[in-house]
Amino acid sequence: MNNGFEILDAVHSDLNVRSEMADAFAEGFSQWLSYFSKDERTIAAAFAHMFVLEEFYIAVKDDKVAAFAACTDGRTKSVKLQKDELRRHLGYIKGTIASIVLKKEFESLDENFPRDTGSVEFVGTSKNFRRQGAAMDLLQYIVAYEPYDEFMINEVADTNTAAMNLYTKAGFVEYDRKPMPAKLSKKSGINNMLSLIYRK
Repeated sequence: MNNGFEILDAVHSDLNVRSEMADAFAEGFSQWLSYFSKDERTIAAAFAHMFVLEEFYIAVKDDKVAAFAACTDGRTKSVKLQKDELRRHLGYIKGTIASIVLKKEFESLDENFPRDTGSVEFVGTSKNFRRQGAAMDLLQYIVAYEPYDEFMINEVADTNTAAMNLYTKAGFVEYDRKPMPAKLSKKSGINNMLSLIYRK
């Protein structure tokens, strides 16, 4: 890859992968999870358990996890939430709500997901490595070495311009958009959820 990052299978790394991935996840996703906690450290601790490391790649530089992304067959979960872990860090009530609401959001699988297509999921970059090409190197590696002719990224908020710029630069193009319900759109500022595809 072109930006000097080493791409590794997360499950085979000797680094403190789960903790560093959780930190990057919290940095990137805390704004969407602020109901459960406004503290990034709490979010990181609560969700560190969820990553199915066998499904993830990491970009590494200077012995640090710079970015991560999962690639599955669309029928395999890349994250699995545990109610007890969520309750331990978020409290009984919010942990219970998270286990119900986010399980549906994070773990839902599409029974009609096309075969021979890769599903790219949970792309995140550590704030210390942003705008250095870590996520780009990851995506380029995935589409080059995973045994699929097509790759999909689903449910990207149209307000997430950084993600959309990354994906389009990597060669993904929009193939579908779902309008947000009016009340949710007004509250979140998101107008549409976009789906993208990459074809070799």
